[in-house]
Amino acid sequence: MIYLSYLFLFFLAFFGMEFVAWFSHKYIMHGFLWKLHKDHHRGTSTTLQNNDWFSIIFALPSFLFIFLGFLFENYLNVAVGFGMTAYGCVYFFVHDIFVHQRIKFLRDTTNPYMLALRRAHKSHHKSLEKENTESFGFIIVNKKYFTKDKTHPASKHITR
Repeated sequence: MIYLSYLFLFFLAFFGMEFVAWFSHKYIMHGFLWKLHKDHHRGTSTTLQNNDWFSIIFALPSFLFIFLGFLFENYLNVAVGFGMTAYGCVYFFVHDIFVHQRIKFLRDTTNPYMLALRRAHKSHHKSLEKENTESFGFIIVNKKYFTKDKTHPASKHITR
């Protein structure tokens, strides 16, 4: 029975991270830490961006949940930490590899969900400033981005 609790907490943490991502993106990254995030909207000629610091910032809590959970044999915390880590891995794969094409992969997908993710993120990147943006979440995509128009410019990958 305890294993079901671990599994439940893993998925609760995984899907709860979508709210954390939305909140931190809208109010922190587009708020007082815009200085770190703005190069992600404006693009850079370098491989790494200031925005990449957020991956380290967001990895610390999950690391602490896992490390301290194992240290004190509190495996409920370990399950939460691994759920957070799994979300971070999915986020990296979808955001950096699929959407922004840092590694050329799945460029020509026809999967409706993946195209909607790409459209939502492209819509978010329309603004080069921290104001007047939309679509701050990531895994949960507004239904308006599920369009049948394959020629829609947001159906292409994002270059910046």
